Amino acid sequence: MCGIIGSINKAFDLSALKLIEHRGPDASEIESFKVARHDIRLGLVRLAIVELSDAGRQPMISSCGKFAITFNGEIYNHLDLREKLTEIDFKGHSDTETILYYLRKFGIESVVDFNGIFGFSFLDIENEKLYLARDHFGVKPVYYFQDDTSFIFSSEIRPVKDLQDSPKPDLDNLPTLLRLRYLPSPLTLHKDIKKLKPGHYIEVDLASDKLHYSEKYFIKEAPSPSHSKKENFLKGYETHIENAVKRQLMADVEIGIMLSGGIDSAVVAAIAQKHSDKKLKAFTVGFEGLHKEDEIDAAKETADILGLEHFSTKISFDNFLSIFEETTRIIEEPLATTSVIPMYYLSQLASKYVKVVLTGQGADEPLGGYQRYQGEVISGKIPRGLIHSSNKIVPHIGVKNERILRSANALGERNDVQRFLNVYSIFTQEDIKKLLNVREEKAFHLIEYFYNALRCSSKKTAAERMMAIDVRMNLPDDLLLYTDKITMNFSLECRVPMLDTELVNYIESLPAKERLAIRKTKIIHKEYAKKILPERIINRKKYAFQSPTKIWFKKYNDQIKELLLKPGIFTEIFNTDALNKILNEHLKGYNREKQIFLLLSIYYWLQDNE
Repeated sequence: MCGIIGSINKAFDLSALKLIEHRGPDASEIESFKVARHDIRLGLVRLAIVELSDAGRQPMISSCGKFAITFNGEIYNHLDLREKLTEIDFKGHSDTETILYYLRKFGIESVVDFNGIFGFSFLDIENEKLYLARDHFGVKPVYYFQDDTSFIFSSEIRPVKDLQDSPKPDLDNLPTLLRLRYLPSPLTLHKDIKKLKPGHYIEVDLASDKLHYSEKYFIKEAPSPSHSKKENFLKGYETHIENAVKRQLMADVEIGIMLSGGIDSAVVAAIAQKHSDKKLKAFTVGFEGLHKEDEIDAAKETADILGLEHFSTKISFDNFLSIFEETTRIIEEPLATTSVIPMYYLSQLASKYVKVVLTGQGADEPLGGYQRYQGEVISGKIPRGLIHSSNKIVPHIGVKNERILRSANALGERNDVQRFLNVYSIFTQEDIKKLLNVREEKAFHLIEYFYNALRCSSKKTAAERMMAIDVRMNLPDDLLLYTDKITMNFSLECRVPMLDTELVNYIESLPAKERLAIRKTKIIHKEYAKKILPERIINRKKYAFQSPTKIWFKKYNDQIKELLLKPGIFTEIFNTDALNKILNEHLKGYNREKQIFLLLSIYYWLQDNE
């Protein structure tokens, strides 16, 4: 696991690597190349996980001297890929060395064969090309900047900003951030800095003096399902999920588990412990006081059942705002997702004991675990007339549940993309107009891109279509984004076995009824869990990995008002009357938790970037 920095025609030294040293404290190095008329620099900081010797050193150059790579991530099937490279005399057993020669032999299109998490640069000196790639589900971020004479890229935004001549915020994307609660790729809040889309690679042409790049979606169509009997579904799922976890135990260092009180991390932990020769360490975060979000007791019970060594920590509001400010700096992008706070403490705890953790993250999206998918299943069975009536009535009868209000706003909308957008939106067009005095214009087209790229119109049910988009859009640039940034801030690699490419391909090949039905979620996942976990774990009430911010934002409403409403750059952008209304509504029982969290996140981001 590493952090990468690279540039075309823009010099940088080890001071740039210092900006992301937390991603790789074990080593740092820069290599320089001349390709056509361009000066190329590739830099990397390394967190040594696989092949701890110099045989894993990067940037790595091929024996012929015509290819070079900087690689951040893990390729779990790299030994399988090596079987196609029998002519190579490998120096070590690193996955970086495998993919360097695999790409040399089969070309950049072969990235589709990689089962893993990655953001990498690949320099083809002979054919005068530079490539950047981001993994299938965007577990690893890649940022880039281009002007007429230079191209800069990195695993994080800070080095890209540092190497720009005059970096500037780009608040044109602020309405889309408010609409969706995060910024989908390629958008950021920085002028001309973009995020590479999940499952895409960029090709930069070095042959001409003026730099230009093209982008391609490299995902191949999943094979058509060949299932016949229900018992085959469960057997197939068992095989794929066990193989996924086993593959991700690949390491030359100790691996731990981020353990919640729920089923997903328990399943991953059970399989991992089964295939480990020593007791694994498990880590859980909870909260001071009586909060329903606290999972420590449930996680401790799971750890005892599975034979794990359990560690936990509790957090309070005492330094909540200072940690909020720090997490916003770390993530580099504002988010509305309250679980960034517990992830900070959880990562801090785990990093004291291990270099790598497994997590159950990523199960809800492909398996139908969220309530919004139930909405898609149910709405297909309700008469249109009743839907139309509900759509008109619910927003006007004092409903205070934010999720119900969003669902009501989506009811009756026939266009999939618009309906999905209505479900995702935490601020409506009307809200955004009041806050910023502008309309939001980009979110629909961003969703539409993946809707078309994934051929969603060919999928049988609306829930399947929404889940497919969430796996490749919401998940990468929200949950996985903050997980990568926060864990790597503590030099901790986080792996997501539920997003193993073979496992996800299998899940998405299943009939929808094997994943969800009315009032049933993650059906086949829970069926499998019965084989390895006791009923009391499987049937626990679902925990949401989040902060008890709904309560905190009421208790400390005056303190938050003082921050958000005081004269400054934030109030120059946002309408104070609209801000005050949101804060007052939360006091009155309307849950504006996510909205307030996002506004605070934007506030701290502006303080750090003005």
